[in-house]
Order: sequence, then structure tokens, then C-alpha cells
Amino acid sequence: MTNPLGLSIPALAARIPDEAAAYEVLEELRWPDRPVCPHCGTAKMPYFLNPQGEGRKTRTGKVSPRRVWKCAECRKQFSVLTGTIFHGTKIPVRTWLFVVVEMCASKNGVAAREIERKYGLTPKSAWYMTQRIREAMKAEPGALLPMVGTVVADEAYIGGKTRKKHGSFQGAGKVEKIVPPKTPVVTLINQETGEARSRVVPSVTADTLASTIMAQVDVDRARLFTDEHQGYKMVGRWMGLGHEAVNHGHGEYVRGDVTTNPVESFFSQLKRSIDGTHHHVSPEHLHRYLAEFDFRHTTRKMTDAQR
Repeated sequence: MTNPLGLSIPALAARIPDEAAAYEVLEELRWPDRPVCPHCGTAKMPYFLNPQGEGRKTRTGKVSPRRVWKCAECRKQFSVLTGTIFHGTKIPVRTWLFVVVEMCASKNGVAAREIERKYGLTPKSAWYMTQRIREAMKAEPGALLPMVGTVVADEAYIGGKTRKKHGSFQGAGKVEKIVPPKTPVVTLINQETGEARSRVVPSVTADTLASTIMAQVDVDRARLFTDEHQGYKMVGRWMGLGHEAVNHGHGEYVRGDVTTNPVESFFSQLKRSIDGTHHHVSPEHLHRYLAEFDFRHTTRKMTDAQR
């Protein structure tokens, strides 16, 4: 099936001129064959409740473009929004689709403030939308299989620079503004598939690095490339010959096929985007931003419409 979202914003606007069309596009994406009841999981001939394809009247007499179905098995009503990140939303579905396309296509991400200005939303609504879309970009925990093949691992610290702290003199003493400590992140990239997995970790110690990597990598079927960080030595002992490292401290960045350049490039994009687009990301929500950048990196060879 041809992707109904098109390849550009003008194509998307032409394909989705109103709210009713937005529902139809979502139905094409979610149910390419026939509607499936999200309550009982059956596709046993659900029937359309909108009379003759027209909008349904609400209790106040207004016509709603919401397309409603009823399951012939469990007799429950549902729409294409049921059980999705759009469930119960008061924001137009058409706006949701435009924002989804922008977040999937923008290499540096899109700030909530920009979404607010473009689509006439409140700051709270714009932030809520972007966070929900990031949640949808996260892979289901049960769907992630251990990585095999060549896996590159490295750590980075996300947050403000200590040298940027400013103090002010107050009386005889000096009062400094408190700058939160940087948040450590560990990222694994599979060189064969291009898949990226990033995790926020409490610290960069041997135990933390080992547990993070061992939870994501099949040590019997993978080669692990890292830098000379001492914390990776524990993983190296478990993996034996499956672990190799380059020594950045001695100016070694590539030795044969051993390198950490793929994950260094990922961190470069991540930090540049956080600094330039989002400016600040709190540790509480950092895992969602990581999921967004993991998703775009993993699907970077797809077209925008496929993504």
C-alpha cells in the first residue's frame, strides 16, 4: 500500500484538508485491510456508525467528524484513536498528524515552543503532544531482542557545562547558582543494522556499564567495540575475545575495523540538537528525548513517509 501521508508538507496538506480526512488517513495506516476491534482484537465485520459517511451529531447538536465503529463481537464502540497516543485528545487529529510528520522528518528535532507557534496551541498542549509522540517512538521492551554482530558502545554526559556557572557577591561571601550535575547516558549502536539504543544510567561505573550492556547484547554472538574506559574491562572479561577497544588517550581512533566513531557521531548529533533546538532537557524526561533520537537514527535510511 502506498503510504497515505505523502512525502512533503504540501502533499500532506492536500491529502488531509479537514478533520474527517485525518481520520481516514489514520485508518489506512492502522488498518490497511479492515478495522480491528482494539477491545477484543477481532476483525469480524465491525460496522460503521456514521450515517451515510456523514459526521455524527453530539449531544449539543454539533456535527463531529469522528468516525466511529462498533464491533459485532463484543458490541463495543471504537475509533481509530482508541488505544493510541491520540486517545481522548481534544487537539485536532489533523494537527497531530502534521506534528508527527515534523518530528519524524526533522533531524535536529522540533521544540515544543515551535509547535506552539506554528499550530496555535498552548505551551502545555504543545509539550504534551511532543512528549506523547516521543513515547510512541520508544520500542516496546518485549520487542527488543539482544543485539548480535558488531556493537559499538560509548558513554556521554548530558547537561550544562560547569564553567558556565555564575556567582554573585553578597556581603563578605560569594553565593553561587546551583547547576545540576550532568546526566550520564550509555548508547549502543549495531553497525550491521544501524539500530541505536540509549539508556540513562545513574553513574558510569564498571557495574553499571556491564549491566547495561549485558542486558542489550548477546555476548556469545556479538563483538563489542569501546574506548579505553576502565569500566568496559569487566564486560571484556566476560566476552573474552569478543571485546576490543581503541585508546583515545593515545590518539587512536581507528584500528582496522575497531572504532567507536558511529556512536561518537550519534552523540555529536544528540548534543548539537539539545543545545540548538531544545536548549535544556531535564534528567526526568531525558529518556524520552533519547528514544526520539534512537528512533530517527535507527530509521535514518528510510524515507520520511516510511518513517
